[in-house]
Amino acid sequence: MRKTLALLSLLLFTAPAWADPLRITALGDSLVQGYGLPQGQGLVPQLERWLNENGAEAVLQNAGVSGDTTAGGAERAEWTLSDNPDGLIVLLGGNDMLRGLEPQEARANLTRILQTAQDKGVEVLLIGMKAPRNYGPEYKQAFDAIYPELAAEFGAVLHPDAFAGMAAEAGGDPAAAQALMQGDGIHPNARGVALNAAAIGPAALQLIAAIGS
Repeated sequence: MRKTLALLSLLLFTAPAWADPLRITALGDSLVQGYGLPQGQGLVPQLERWLNENGAEAVLQNAGVSGDTTAGGAERAEWTLSDNPDGLIVLLGGNDMLRGLEPQEARANLTRILQTAQDKGVEVLLIGMKAPRNYGPEYKQAFDAIYPELAAEFGAVLHPDAFAGMAAEAGGDPAAAQALMQGDGIHPNARGVALNAAAIGPAALQLIAAIGS
C-alpha cells in the first residue's frame, strides 16, 4: 500500500510540463474580439470548445480589438506575445479592406507580426481574408495573395479564408449567407461563428501539432 501511494505521489509531482493545456493567443479585430455576440459565442470560445471536443487540450486567449487594422495588430504584437504563449492565431485584414488600404501595407504589417512571432519562437496559424470583387481584380489578386505567400515564407499554418465555414454552408446563396450574419451585414452571428470555427479547427490542430513537434 505504501509503495502504491509513493508511486502515485511521484507521478503527481513529476508530471511533465507538456501535460498542461497549451496556451494559444488569438490576435485580431472584431472577428476575434466577438463583436455583437453573447459571452461564450465569439470565435475564441467557440474554437476553444471545438478543439477540446476534438481531443486537443488548449486554452485560447482573446487578443481581439474591434476596429483594428493590420497596423494596429503589428503595434500590439510584441506586447501580445510578452507572456510567451505556446502559439499565436492571427486574423487581421478585414478593416484594411473596409478602409481601402493598399495591399502592400497589409502585407508589411502582417510580415512584422509574423517576424515578431518567429523571433520569439512562437508557432503561428495565419487566417486569410478574401477581398470582395468590387475592389477590382488587381486589388483582389494582390490582397488574396498576401496570406498564402506569407504563410509559406514564415512556415506558418494557413487557413485561407476566415469565412470558409459560412461560405460552405450558404453555397453561394445570398439569402442563406445573410441568415448567418448579424444585422450590420458585416459580422457573423453565433451560428455563423460556429461554422467558421469548425472550418478553422483542423488548421488549429495543425498548429498544435507544430507546437509539439
